[in-house]
Amino acid sequence: MITQVEFSLPPFSRGFHLVTKEVLEILPSLPQVGILHLFIQHTSAGLTINENADFDVRADFEQVFNRLVPENLSFLTHTIEGPDDMPAHIKAALVGSSISIPISRGKLNLGTWQGIYLCEFRNSGGSRKLVATIYS
Repeated sequence: MITQVEFSLPPFSRGFHLVTKEVLEILPSLPQVGILHLFIQHTSAGLTINENADFDVRADFEQVFNRLVPENLSFLTHTIEGPDDMPAHIKAALVGSSISIPISRGKLNLGTWQGIYLCEFRNSGGSRKLVATIYS
């Protein structure tokens, strides 16, 4: 059986945000066994799974990504939407637009220190649309 839910997350500031709780609140009851596939319908934000306990991890991610792909690179030509736009597209390509998580015993089978991250790469990205597909 396949169930699909489309939903929006509220606007988040630029950075890495744990959204596991928000995603779980929107999903229907999970099957005993299956897979959750999450897809973000945007090209300047991404999804990933990582450390869910220490806030410093989120700050460090932001620092590293900003050094990997800084704003105002002189050779970028896609600049019409502002200096954060093209770097946001590149960062989103590095992170990716989807994740898959096993479902076991009716719960997401994340590791002890794992959570779902919304990676917001725009200064004012707005709400973000996601598609959750549950395979059971």
